[in-house]
Amino acid sequence: MSGNCLKFGIATALAILSAPMASAQEAVNADEMAALCHGGGLSTCVSATIPASGTPTVQRWMSSDVGAAWAAGYKGKGVTITIVDDFSSTSRFSGNFGVGVQTQRHGEWTREEAGMIAPLATIRSKDFSTGSAVGLAPGLNVLNLSYGMYAKAGYSSNQIGWAPEEASIISYAIRGTAVVSKAAGNDSVAVGGVTNGQQDYLDLALIGKPSAIFVGALSTNGTTSSKAQLAWYSNTAGSNPLVQSHFLVVGVDGSKTGLYGTSFAAPIISGYAAIIGSKFTTATATQITNDLLNTARTDTLVNYRASVYGKGEASLSRALAPTAIR
Repeated sequence: MSGNCLKFGIATALAILSAPMASAQEAVNADEMAALCHGGGLSTCVSATIPASGTPTVQRWMSSDVGAAWAAGYKGKGVTITIVDDFSSTSRFSGNFGVGVQTQRHGEWTREEAGMIAPLATIRSKDFSTGSAVGLAPGLNVLNLSYGMYAKAGYSSNQIGWAPEEASIISYAIRGTAVVSKAAGNDSVAVGGVTNGQQDYLDLALIGKPSAIFVGALSTNGTTSSKAQLAWYSNTAGSNPLVQSHFLVVGVDGSKTGLYGTSFAAPIISGYAAIIGSKFTTATATQITNDLLNTARTDTLVNYRASVYGKGEASLSRALAPTAIR
């Protein structure tokens, strides 16, 4: 938990969908760029933690499709990914995306992961504690939401008075002006379900929106010869057809990174969306969303069921295969 706040019209606890096995600890030095993002009245900035290097490296936790996309020249160029997350709290935890052990805030981790998948995308940081509207950049925009908005269960979505931040995100998902990649949650329930008497109202608000994708976690990347299964903690698509049709899963191999949770599934889809957008440069956010959903695989999953896996495991190679999308 990141503490209590009034982000919409009822008192709620803002919960980061973080790695359940990661321990929070203090780092020796603060992230200076994140401080710039949060301080001085600025709520959004361009930043990245990935060390500058000549050639990006396909890491062991990535799908092999990523390397194939890069080799074909698609690395996210011309697309902006905005990470809406924690860039200002004192909470930090350790992991390793293959570039050495680091101790970072939740948002710094999700930002780094998206940038590693789509190394030529523009990565922007939006501290979610500010509550101000999320701005869009020219061209294709992708918004990464590795957090939820939890409150006592039982309200309807039209009872919520959202702060400008979430109101803008929901509006973009409705109008299809940004791909919205939302972590499904780590409570082993269906998206929108009740856990400990609470619901994630941001999930509920995004159900049925054209350019929103809920992202669940597999314990590893799947193949036809070695099928993957849903991570024990991951939320599922459930019985709602509107969720099933906008639910994808990707591998979150914590045994390789030390990082677990659907928080680290959503940035993979954010990176995929940017890569696809760098090929289909005139495609809309809704077209990119539909391409990802319609090309997902079910033959790489153990006992595939739509109520568990939604559309299936995201396949970057299949999504990039067409000469055009619509």
